Amino acid sequence: MSRLQACLAALATGNKKALTTFITAGDPSAEATVPALHRLVRSGADILELGVPFSDPEAEGPAIQASSERGLANGITLRSCLDMVRAFRSDDAVTPVVLMGYLNSVLAMGYGNFASAAASAGVDGLIMVNLPPEEAVAFKQALLPHELDLIFLIAPTTTDERTRMIVSEGSGFLYYVALKGITGADHLDVGPVAERVREIKSTTALPVLVGFGIKDAQAARSIADHADGVVIGSLLVRTMAEFDDEAARLDRLGEQVSEFRRALDAG
Repeated sequence: MSRLQACLAALATGNKKALTTFITAGDPSAEATVPALHRLVRSGADILELGVPFSDPEAEGPAIQASSERGLANGITLRSCLDMVRAFRSDDAVTPVVLMGYLNSVLAMGYGNFASAAASAGVDGLIMVNLPPEEAVAFKQALLPHELDLIFLIAPTTTDERTRMIVSEGSGFLYYVALKGITGADHLDVGPVAERVREIKSTTALPVLVGFGIKDAQAARSIADHADGVVIGSLLVRTMAEFDDEAARLDRLGEQVSEFRRALDAG
């Protein structure tokens, strides 16, 4: 069982919802990332998503697009991201870390080389936004010996037939995109999300986490009533960019994540 799978199983046993947080590597600086990851965990995050900066992040809204641009401007590469995970692991051997990015940079490194390097650094899972499951066979084979989970997205527009195929191919958890559009959008409607999550959960034992458009603790609580957890991204990315002072930035991150944690635990 992978570290990610063990974490989610323990949360389910304790009747707790998973709080997953997203920030972009190297934003606003390379030095800011690892301290932020630790503060997210101390404030209540169960799983960390670390965005790999990419020049054309097609699924992302303005906040995360801008963070990716800043990361690239700071010289962040896929190997830089792995170095950050390795540095994080020197003080935290428990919290799962999922890299979220695009397949292009992995292809440049090569599947086998990447899988070995990611496992050595302490990565637990991958979300490759532009990798359809039909084309993921070779990548999955490279990841399997290293117990790295490949997590797939399911959208509101995904057909039932395709959902069944994605469910059969995914591992770790399934990421349900709560709305049509991009990250950070503000038209979240809990009712249709709840219905779709129930449908997905009826077909799989994999946990279903919901992201996109979850802007506050109340929305997170409403979603978590139906899902196994939530993913918070754009809100935290904006906080990373807002503060020049590291102490102020970390304090605000901690306040935000603690608020989400309390809301999820109150259910």
